[in-house]
Amino acid sequence: MVLRGVAGYGRSSHIHTTKILRLSQDLPMLIEIVDRAEKVEALRSQIESLVHEGLVTAERVEIWLYRGRAAE
Repeated sequence: MVLRGVAGYGRSSHIHTTKILRLSQDLPMLIEIVDRAEKVEALRSQIESLVHEGLVTAERVEIWLYRGRAAE
């Protein structure tokens, strides 16, 4: 899943917004990958090579509920 923020601030603590003149070049973005730990870890070196600026975190997830679509 990829989510794009409408406002945020970086290490400079200056607010970044979707104002028309800025063309939204430096807005926050969240890319979320959910899979088994070993599969995510296998992507680590590729992720590190793609991210030149920003923050990358890894979080453990506890699934409370999952409902899939009924098969047709």
